[in-house]
Amino acid sequence: MLRPCSEPYPHWLLTDPISGDALRLVPERGGLLTGWLCHGPWGGREILYFDAERFADPALSVRGGMPVLFPICGNLASNELVLPQGRYPLSQHGFARDLPWGLDPLPDGCGVRLTLEDGPSTTRAHYPFSFRLALELRLQPGALAIEATVTHTGGPLDPPMPFAFGLHPYLAVPVLSQASLTGLPPRCRDQAAGAEASTEALLDRLAAGVDLLAHPAGPVTLHPGGGAPEVLLETEPPFDLAVVWSDPPRAMVCLEPWTAERGALEPGHPASQRRLELEPGTSQTLRCRYVVQPPARS
Repeated sequence: MLRPCSEPYPHWLLTDPISGDALRLVPERGGLLTGWLCHGPWGGREILYFDAERFADPALSVRGGMPVLFPICGNLASNELVLPQGRYPLSQHGFARDLPWGLDPLPDGCGVRLTLEDGPSTTRAHYPFSFRLALELRLQPGALAIEATVTHTGGPLDPPMPFAFGLHPYLAVPVLSQASLTGLPPRCRDQAAGAEASTEALLDRLAAGVDLLAHPAGPVTLHPGGGAPEVLLETEPPFDLAVVWSDPPRAMVCLEPWTAERGALEPGHPASQRRLELEPGTSQTLRCRYVVQPPARS
């Protein structure tokens, strides 16, 4: 059931009548998922971190929930998108997280569909393409399945549309210093330093703040510690890069699926080999899933 709520802030609440699992959504603030209540052997637990006090000030960037990154992940040189059509100002992570989205329940009642479309006053000055972005969030037992479909809705004579896509979920942890991750490869990219690095060495500094990107071979698991359930990220190519970001002293770790690292839409950038491109009238669907499971016994 999807219904509007006014407390603790205006939002839409989707509840599974059998499990009691629930999603909180604020579509007018970037299609933002602000809460995910998940039930299991651990009882009912909020999986996402969310700074409601900061959220109350629209002038401040959101810290929490699951912001959507589109049409870029990270930032571009000089915050400009350079295309054959010209140069376009485009700030870090793109504009999707700042715009109002549409919201509809899925026909089976087990999820929602959020939609964002281009507009002359909202996107065209930054990204000169006609597009539709549909994000489906579906509650499953102990899991949240996510499907994003990007469509180039331009005419047959329009140029191909390049893009990258990512999600930025803030996963709550009891104490940041007790959190750890498994499933990442030995080497990664230190995004703060802009260089290759040891994954283990960076994860050792998780409580001090890290920003790393890796290409794991399988699922990545966040072990929050403190008896909290683990959160497993499952991905499918090309939505299979994993970013880990922490922002102490906030009690959270971001475990983010991206299609491409920062710079993917810059001509000649090493990351450009992973940028996605759509011809007019075509679509690309990207999938991932977050699974909540009991903590492993030590």
